[in-house]
Amino acid sequence: MSIPRLVSITGSYNRPSKTQALTGHIASLIQARYAVETSSYDLNDVGPSLGRALWRKDLDHQARQVVADIVAADLLLVGSPTYKGSYPGLFKHLFDLIDPLELRGKPIILTATGGGDRHALVVEHQLRPLFGFFSARTLPTAIYASDVDFKDHRVASARLAARFEDLLSDLSGLLPAVDKDVHHAA
Repeated sequence: MSIPRLVSITGSYNRPSKTQALTGHIASLIQARYAVETSSYDLNDVGPSLGRALWRKDLDHQARQVVADIVAADLLLVGSPTYKGSYPGLFKHLFDLIDPLELRGKPIILTATGGGDRHALVVEHQLRPLFGFFSARTLPTAIYASDVDFKDHRVASARLAARFEDLLSDLSGLLPAVDKDVHHAA
């Protein structure tokens, strides 16, 4: 039996990035509880060909590989910074280059970051409808984090703990639990 693949994709060019910190934190929580292999990308990893591509075939090799990993993932962890109440345009364009059938039924964890709580509905009003178009299976628990939830580009918020636990519970029927009897070398 193969180990499920969790692929994280964040819509940010910034490094370090609060959005990347959030998805990285969530991926580490998932890895602690469930047997998954992970890959993580941001828009820097997709590269400059994204903005010039009218079709997927127009992407360079690096960008095509990121898209292939997104499509092949067993579970997607999507993170978007919030710009003027929505996700960034190039982040949306990345998904515009994916055929809707390729994400049909795929479980997707939705996350977003923003400067304050007034952007919290970006997950429900922007991200969930986007992936609904793809007939993807967005998980019920989404995570939004604002500036107060971070310290030095790391998640440092006790108020998110219950949301993280709810999200991990959402995954219980989708992913195999980590075998606690197996000791992995570091």
